[in-house]
Amino acid sequence: MLTGACFAQQDAQYTQYMYNTININPAYAGSRGAMSIFGLYRTQWVGLDGAPKTAAFSLNTPINESRLGVGLTFVNDEIGPTTENIISADVSYYVQTSDDWRLSFGVKGTLNLFALDANKLNASPNGGGPADPSLINYNKSAPNIGAGVYWHSDNTYFGFSVPNFIQTKNKYNDNVKTIEVERINYYFIAGHVFDLGPNLKFKPALLSKLVQGAPLQVDVSGNFLIVDRLVLGAAYRWDAAVSAMAGFQITDGLYLGYGYDLETTRLRNYNSGSHEIFLRYELFNNYNKIISPRFF
Repeated sequence: MLTGACFAQQDAQYTQYMYNTININPAYAGSRGAMSIFGLYRTQWVGLDGAPKTAAFSLNTPINESRLGVGLTFVNDEIGPTTENIISADVSYYVQTSDDWRLSFGVKGTLNLFALDANKLNASPNGGGPADPSLINYNKSAPNIGAGVYWHSDNTYFGFSVPNFIQTKNKYNDNVKTIEVERINYYFIAGHVFDLGPNLKFKPALLSKLVQGAPLQVDVSGNFLIVDRLVLGAAYRWDAAVSAMAGFQITDGLYLGYGYDLETTRLRNYNSGSHEIFLRYELFNNYNKIISPRFF
């Protein structure tokens, strides 16, 4: 006889978003001057039944010596009884605004494949699965489009993006209330690399995300790059979590990273934290080889 409403994050969450920028901003495609192949797996709130699990794979590259970049992203996001597969294609174009700065514009085309497995719902009083006949398996696909801008030099960057312009409603049929609304997410990112010595660099970074129905999310982080190989850092997600990050540049093209989140809310009493691991491999072009691996 009582009803209520609750709101939560929708887009997959990443602690080490600074290495996975193509996922939220299409203007990033090709900006590193190399073909970049990226794979990530995140398991959130370990020990909590139905907690999010996210796998992401992306590839982005500049097109020869042109001003164009392209990218392709695949994300598999599982939360409780729902699974969402997201396939995105990105195209970017940059303008040289000065000797040191480039301004990139990007567009993103996306196909969202949403699925609800009713067999994972426990609506029966005996715990035997869904007894309510209205709880059925549900699948829906929906296209979307997004855009972004990315302004950067060799040591500083700013970005603003909206990955999805279209609000998609997922519901069983016209007579059943909507079970999910894919709302518009607004992202702003910024970062700067300070050269503290011949073998030490420091990069503070910021990500803020705004979406209707949820508080403003702000992530601040700081990473140290030691002898162009070892990365150590920490992050804070406003009113949510603190994180530790580490990474190692195995070769000039191969980078391995790991992040661990510890909740600062009461949710910490019900899980043992979140883990995130990723691998990035880059193929450098002879005409634009990066001598020292860039920090973003």
